[in-house]
Amino acid sequence: MPELNLTDLPQKGPLLGIDPGARSIGVAASDGLRMIASPIEIINRGKKLRPALDRLFDLYDDRACVGLIVGLPLNLDGSSGPRVQAAKALVYNLLKHRDIPLAFQDERLSSAEAERVMLAADMTRARRAETLDASAAAIILQTALDRLANSID
Repeated sequence: MPELNLTDLPQKGPLLGIDPGARSIGVAASDGLRMIASPIEIINRGKKLRPALDRLFDLYDDRACVGLIVGLPLNLDGSSGPRVQAAKALVYNLLKHRDIPLAFQDERLSSAEAERVMLAADMTRARRAETLDASAAAIILQTALDRLANSID
């Protein structure tokens, strides 16, 4: 499975970012200038992966995205664990479904950061639970956008 660097993605056009989870996939999208990442949806993975992938590619196509940023859930010490393998298995299935440019982005603490931002915004516990995965995807994507803007990879 190819693991592209962020700089290997097409240089222009919106990107989609995902926070892969066992039960759901948080999705975020960038604007066309790649300045801002916004949470857009949480896709329930369900028992079969195909409907989730179909929905993901509907979002990808509707926004004319040119690449995908996938959150890589490394352990705090930077090592790989079962969650990394699950994320890579999802990417394998994504690429089997359709060959698109993609890159991994370290997502350590993205969910904690999303939770902190939502707490600061005084969101209710129920609302935080509804939007956490998509907000984490936006943080993952925004981190990648910032790295691209600074040409750090």
